[in-house]
Amino acid sequence: MINRRDLLSAFVVFLCAPALPAGAASARAVKLLAAARAQIGVTTSYDPAYVKLAFPGGDVPRDRGVCTDVVIRAYRDAFAVDLQALVNADMAKHFARYPKHWGLKKPDRNIDHRRVPNLMVFLARAGASRTVSKTPADYQPGHLVTMLLPGNLPHIALVSDKLSGDGQRPLVIHNIGGGTREEDILFAHAITGHYKFQLA
Repeated sequence: MINRRDLLSAFVVFLCAPALPAGAASARAVKLLAAARAQIGVTTSYDPAYVKLAFPGGDVPRDRGVCTDVVIRAYRDAFAVDLQALVNADMAKHFARYPKHWGLKKPDRNIDHRRVPNLMVFLARAGASRTVSKTPADYQPGHLVTMLLPGNLPHIALVSDKLSGDGQRPLVIHNIGGGTREEDILFAHAITGHYKFQLA
């Protein structure tokens, strides 16, 4: 059930947040962000449960998901780019390059693409890595940022084309626990990765 107060608060932030100058974001970034932003108010909960998915194009119900699902859905909706299929194909050929945190002996197309450490390896192998810095201007609309949350929990977010209330930082679109939201948390946690994928 949507919390009306949270939804109204997110809507007010969205309306009041200053935007970058027109033309500052590429057309592909604008399209990607529109697909991510369309999830706000639709994906209203955080649910990390393992689910057997269709392949390719598998997804959990859109009212739920995790941080990676925001990214996966945005790329599918904007560009028909299926990270489930892409990650699975790369892991099938180069399984040894991927993390072994989960004790798997082979790829699992139901969950691999939904794990941040796997996405980090895939994005780096795809040549998408960019410099990690504390300079807000380095993080452009549509870029992906990975973070480490308290408890050593990996997280991923999309950099927005809207700025914080003071105009100093881009917002991010993500699901950190309460559904998909657009928030000012770019530098709230340690940044572990910075990527530009399929935007050129």
